[in-house]
Amino acid sequence: MPYLVSDVMTRTVVALREGAAFKDIARTMRRWKVSALPVLDGDHRVIGVVSEADLLPKEMLRDPDGDPDRHGRPSGGSGLAKADAVCAEDLMNAPAVTVRADETVARAARVMARHRLKRLPVVDGEGVLQGIVSRTDLLKVFLREDADIAEEVRRDVVPRLFAVPVEPIRVEVRDGVVTLTGRVRDTSLVPVVTRMVRAVEGVVDVDCALSGPPRRPDLDPDLPDDAPTARADGAGAGTVV
Repeated sequence: MPYLVSDVMTRTVVALREGAAFKDIARTMRRWKVSALPVLDGDHRVIGVVSEADLLPKEMLRDPDGDPDRHGRPSGGSGLAKADAVCAEDLMNAPAVTVRADETVARAARVMARHRLKRLPVVDGEGVLQGIVSRTDLLKVFLREDADIAEEVRRDVVPRLFAVPVEPIRVEVRDGVVTLTGRVRDTSLVPVVTRMVRAVEGVVDVDCALSGPPRRPDLDPDLPDDAPTARADGAGAGTVV
């Protein structure tokens, strides 16, 4: 079974209420050494996220020369609104990008990459906060032992495609790189097994050196050169033995 978000997420989460004050948010980020915090409603559902970037517009207005526009006054209504915001509800990005606890680690990684986020709040089916998953958490799958990976490939992958190989298929794993050697009856399945092995949690790469059955020897030797042929001298012409 693939790793789920619930297998790697952090369950102790610091969160904010909608009315959390600006300075309290800044203090909380500093105390817990985090760059973003989920915002919850009264039922503990995640309704948004406040990040360090959401706090910066207020600081950008503090221009030492007294000309806020010259040195990067927040542009657009959103930037100006956050510069004037004093609580989490006004600072947060909503709706929040979240991931379900029962989704796969691969799915969480895709969501994180697509939205260019460093962490995701983890919720249940009702949107209630369950934990948080970070990039570091997603990389935990690559700490899996080589022997554990090899056992899964031998038990769950190879028999599904090659129940009766021509010769035993050898599976070796070193630093997460899986090497497959041996002979199989149907080489068209080699790309399939490569994809399946690569999908195993913790696999870094796959070196598939599987080959087909050995070629059979030629069982029909050439006819001898002195085989009888038709005569071409007129005697018995047209007779072939």
